[in-house]
Amino acid sequence: MCRHFAYLGPTVPLEHLVLAPPAGLVRQSYAPRRQRHGLLNADGFGLGWYSPGGPPPIRYRRATPIWSDANLPDLIRPVRTRAALGAVRSASPGNPVTETATAPFTAGRWLFSHNGVLPDWPVAAAELAAELPWSAIARQQILIDSTLLWALLLRRLEAGVEEVAAVAEVTARARLLPGARVNLLLHTGELIVATAAGDTLFYRHGEQPDSDGRVASGVIVASEPFDDADGWVEVPDDHLLTATADQVRLHQLSGSAPEIVAAAGPR
Repeated sequence: MCRHFAYLGPTVPLEHLVLAPPAGLVRQSYAPRRQRHGLLNADGFGLGWYSPGGPPPIRYRRATPIWSDANLPDLIRPVRTRAALGAVRSASPGNPVTETATAPFTAGRWLFSHNGVLPDWPVAAAELAAELPWSAIARQQILIDSTLLWALLLRRLEAGVEEVAAVAEVTARARLLPGARVNLLLHTGELIVATAAGDTLFYRHGEQPDSDGRVASGVIVASEPFDDADGWVEVPDDHLLTATADQVRLHQLSGSAPEIVAAAGPR
């Protein structure tokens, strides 16, 4: 129902991640190539990036199609970052089209996005919401399936649960709802955690040119490849990915203790 990406690596111009790729977020908003559900992602977009000083991240969201924001190129042209997350949205039935409903969602050092749907909203999600105190729900500016998942995840993170375990727990819990698609994407500025749970996910790990033309190790995790170049790897369904700039690991999703099944980069 959406497309999203995360980047971690050498410092690069943000426009190289958002506007330059031939099949990046702009193309994915009007003509996604790998999307299994829906045809357009025109119900808003959002970007979050980390400045050289580190967290908290900076965020920009709009409730309009990414291609229609004439200010976006000028806004991000001067931005250089080594960590970013972006998303384009296709609103699930019954969910409003507003900036507050658009990823990335953020708290502290975290950026979060959800690609998917909790079906039969909001009836089927009542059991999930029952796990949260009212204060955790009211903290969200708007209640949709994505912000409910974010509230569930944030409650675990702020209680001290490690990011990988927290994402795995929320994914496993939400997948108990028949037909739920729960591709989650979490960025800390130093770590990317993503799930393939009902929709597509790819990554490309290796050398990335930085803003000074030097080459260093980095990773892009995305709902679909940004281009047709070699190096994109599809993440199997029901898997969790963890990535630093130097290493990518794939884990079989199995509750709160995902098992590593593959790794790329130095051990």
